[in-house]
Amino acid sequence: MIDGLENIVFVVEDRPEDGSLDLLGLYDGYALTERDRYGLGEMPDRIILYREPLLAICEDEDELRDEIHITLVHEIAHFYGIDDDRLHELGWA
Repeated sequence: MIDGLENIVFVVEDRPEDGSLDLLGLYDGYALTERDRYGLGEMPDRIILYREPLLAICEDEDELRDEIHITLVHEIAHFYGIDDDRLHELGWA
């Protein structure tokens, strides 16, 4: 368990709604840095992994594991309020 990672569900879907293969994952919710209050019955935030795009860019199971790990770190970072620019600086985007 990751400290502070609460009220969040992890979901695997085939593809993004637009049907593209460009997006590997998505954080759907409000970052902790953007919340006024928390824990009052809100629906859980979601981290979505897109199966088909991940499979399309990976040549084998080891590469798929690595890409899932990178994608999860990236999306969990959004939960904590870390934006794409900072993730690029840290090497996670």
